[in-house]
Amino acid sequence: MKKLFLPAIALISLLAISCDSEDDSAQPGSVTVITPGGDGGDSSTTPDPEGTVGDNNLDYTKGTPVDISAWTWRNANISSSDEATVNLEGSLTTDLTLDPSIVYGLPGSYSIENNATLTIPAGTKIIADAGGTNVFIAVQKGGNIDIQGTAANPVIMTSENSNTGDWGGLTICGDAITSAGADGTGEAVAEVGNFAYGGNNAADDSGSINYLVIRGTGASINPDSEYNGISFYAVGSETTVSNIAVIDGADDGVEFYGGSVSVTNLYLENNEDDAIDWTEEWNGTVINSFILHTENFSTVVEADKENGDPKLINLTAVSTVGGIALQFKKASGATVTNLSLTGYDKDFDIQDENLFVDTNVIIDGETVKLK
Repeated sequence: MKKLFLPAIALISLLAISCDSEDDSAQPGSVTVITPGGDGGDSSTTPDPEGTVGDNNLDYTKGTPVDISAWTWRNANISSSDEATVNLEGSLTTDLTLDPSIVYGLPGSYSIENNATLTIPAGTKIIADAGGTNVFIAVQKGGNIDIQGTAANPVIMTSENSNTGDWGGLTICGDAITSAGADGTGEAVAEVGNFAYGGNNAADDSGSINYLVIRGTGASINPDSEYNGISFYAVGSETTVSNIAVIDGADDGVEFYGGSVSVTNLYLENNEDDAIDWTEEWNGTVINSFILHTENFSTVVEADKENGDPKLINLTAVSTVGGIALQFKKASGATVTNLSLTGYDKDFDIQDENLFVDTNVIIDGETVKLK
């Protein structure tokens, strides 16, 4: 097998990340990290002498970890006293603003249609039934969602028990560009819900999401089609997304299907497939992402199909269970700046060496190559 290489980097021997000043190890996202070579690190692993992709003699821990000590909003959840009194169901065809003093139920699908806007004020709680793929929120192409959470009062979407795969999650369909789009219209059909998405407007605006915590998503339709925490289908660059947490999902934390949307401040914990996934030539940017794995999973990043050269700036990922960090399929790629990986068995995995393009993956200024 060919070898993936970067110039050697001096090893950082000890990295401690303390998410709160008190001992809150039982809280989601709280972790103390020791890098390879430290007392709790994977210092016994011997690099593959044949140079398998993801050698442990390559150090990807040099980046400065993203500081999430102020991201206490990520721990928000419903309480035992929260009980839904008003249900969201069916199709929304006119503008609606929810009332944060009401706990809303989600017994089935809720679809925001073309020309309608759903506004969700800070502190609003939505409790989904554990109905699998029948329960989801979808913003259709031309629809809008405006989530107005704050650090003190994030918006919460969860099932009652927050179990993985309880419900489908949030799906947003835009009019931006996807490589899956048909000639002329640029439109495609989503793998979930048969939703139409895609077009020719890279700057399409599907709304705004700020301070949102989602739990218990990832219901599976079949082995090849699952809902994610948030699915961005050809969502455009004028859509603003920041301060998002996706926790305990059965599939991906977030997945981008083409489009140009960007995300700032992204916390992903124990999503069973990929934390960040993209395909169909997504070309947006993720700034400040922290990924935590304490249970089995697939990858930190899965990149697939054509390369739109998305940007990952300040990416920190921590695993206590080994696993694969960055995986690139076909001719995909990315530019990653300030990468910090801790505890993974394999930092890089190239699935299709015959299609991999040497210049497509740049990590902290260095081009990743096969040799």
